[in-house]
Amino acid sequence: MPRLAGINHVAVDVGDIDEALAFFGRIFEIRLRGKGPRMAFIDIGDQFIALAQGRRNEPDGHRHIGLVVDDRPATIAAAQAAGAQTVGDNDFLDPWGNCWQVVDYRDIQFTKAPTVLAGMGLTGLEKSEQALDELRAKGLAD
Repeated sequence: MPRLAGINHVAVDVGDIDEALAFFGRIFEIRLRGKGPRMAFIDIGDQFIALAQGRRNEPDGHRHIGLVVDDRPATIAAAQAAGAQTVGDNDFLDPWGNCWQVVDYRDIQFTKAPTVLAGMGLTGLEKSEQALDELRAKGLAD
């Protein structure tokens, strides 16, 4: 039986590509992998987020997109400054009702290879002991 190996990208509906890029550019330093008239691809090293113009769904309820960042408090503060509505300590809503959950790289099991971190300008970003213990329990860390 095939096994999951990761997530390449997530596609998210937004109202307008240029407005969405401006919004996310106020929160994150973004690099585009590519852009067309109705789609844009925000690079996240070896992964990406695809923004698709034409929001058709109702605003999110429990559904959310989990983002891994190098500084959770700074990300939430930047989202608030960009006009996002915060929901709890880790979540914010974009102008189209998409819910983004922000977690710190140090505190979760998700791991990028050192060469990918270096290529992203994140050299020295390390895991907390709790995250390392969780990884060790699964045989995924020394």
